[in-house]
Amino acid sequence: MTYEPVMAPRRNNRGLRIALIVVGVVVALCCVGSAVGGYFVYGAVKETVGPVSEATTTYLDAVRAGDHQRAYGQLCRERRGRTSLVEFTRQQEAQPRVVGYEVGGVNVTNTNGRVRGSATVRLTTETGSTSTQVFSLVKEDGAWRICG
Repeated sequence: MTYEPVMAPRRNNRGLRIALIVVGVVVALCCVGSAVGGYFVYGAVKETVGPVSEATTTYLDAVRAGDHQRAYGQLCRERRGRTSLVEFTRQQEAQPRVVGYEVGGVNVTNTNGRVRGSATVRLTTETGSTSTQVFSLVKEDGAWRICG
């Protein structure tokens, strides 16, 4: 007697193949959608916090250069109303000179229509000491100003 293998019925894998293709397309669309959404969110955040970072940088560049008049011009009206240019200059010259800085976290908040910003900065002085300072900013006449 000879042995003859029994042929198993052939399964139709067409349905499984279609399901896998559909799942692959859905996953690809989700990845593309996430990337596009992330790009637009990143752009919106950069557009919001970028000007706060730039205003902080402009102020600190003037402080580092010893250009007290330009730094004073970056202050908000309220702060300039409390401190004259002469007093501001005296205060700046009484402190160790800033020789470097690094702007870290930048934040913008909108509370009841009042927009405020803050920037956390690591300052390095001519003595080699470092400190972290948080600058408060307000938007006046379309420009961000240091206000605290």
